[in-house]
Amino acid sequence: MDKLIEDIVKELVDKPNEVTITSVESERTVIYELRVGDGDLGKVIGKKGRTAHAIRTIISAISAKGGGKRAQLEIVE
Repeated sequence: MDKLIEDIVKELVDKPNEVTITSVESERTVIYELRVGDGDLGKVIGKKGRTAHAIRTIISAISAKGGGKRAQLEIVE
């Protein structure tokens, strides 16, 4: 899942080398923390949060289909 998120976000930003993803697992959930370079935060969030919402929808659909832990995406400044 890390690779999928990374590939999607790298296509959106101007500085793809500065994209980092860390995952934090708990008993029922996996939280993916996304960090991007300066000036790229708005591109990942999108107008009214639509891009971020779309990425979160993809992640939750994949985790639900797999029957595994619930997945969440946090965009960290």
